[in-house]
Amino acid sequence: MIDIETTIQEHLDVVAGIRPLAATITDIARCAHDCLAAGGKVLWMGNGGSAADSQHLAAELVGRYSRERRGLASIALTTDTSILTAVGNDYGFDKIFARQIDALCQSGDVVVGLSTSGTSPNIIEALALANERKATTVGFTGGDGGTMRAIVDHCLIVPSKVTARIQEAHILMGHLICDQIEARVVDGH
Repeated sequence: MIDIETTIQEHLDVVAGIRPLAATITDIARCAHDCLAAGGKVLWMGNGGSAADSQHLAAELVGRYSRERRGLASIALTTDTSILTAVGNDYGFDKIFARQIDALCQSGDVVVGLSTSGTSPNIIEALALANERKATTVGFTGGDGGTMRAIVDHCLIVPSKVTARIQEAHILMGHLICDQIEARVVDGH
């Protein structure tokens, strides 16, 4: 039987452990806001639950988080099944995001990769290409940060090795970023 109280406490401990990332979260939000203000876009990618989180966070920017404002250019690279299956079939699963970065990413864009391990080959390859394109790269990960830690401009490493706890912290950090971006848009900063 799962001990609910233990799980809740683990969650709270992990959330408390992301407090030292506040300055990085603010830096990412500033970079994303500046990118959007300059006509760029925010591209999100992840696998499994991280794919769902990518879609969720892109929707917060295109729609709204909590304030009325204009829509913001944000795309989840996890949503087009025709692209994912065609690229996966023709080039391999490791290329499903890199091919989209090749097609969509421009200098100054922000590219966010979510990988609980920080080692997902398709995320790493896409982030490396985004770096070549002079995009700002952001990693959401956990554990020791994996490969991702060394290749992104900004890395949010959740202090946990438990996938569920990492993903719970990722969505909270994503919400914090969206909230700060939106506040900057509404306040005109």
